[in-house]
Amino acid sequence: MSNYDNTNTGAIFKNEQKTGSQPDYRGTINVDGVDKQIALWVKDSKAGKKFFSAKISEPYQKDQQAQEIPPSVNLTAGIVGDDNSLPF
Repeated sequence: MSNYDNTNTGAIFKNEQKTGSQPDYRGTINVDGVDKQIALWVKDSKAGKKFFSAKISEPYQKDQQAQEIPPSVNLTAGIVGDDNSLPF
């Protein structure tokens, strides 16, 4: 088996389950040895020509999303009554 170098290569596939603002195409690319995700949307220019709008991001990790969302803060906790009950 040959040793194939995947550096600076990638693959993009049509998003068959697209809903809402999800990308039309998505895939993975390797940039200088680092794996990234790529998302492409098909857009129309003002002149009516089709083009791709692209976004490159870190690979999605299921546990990463839960870690990045800060715990919610209840700003109303401890406030009882109307504005006259506030200490200031």
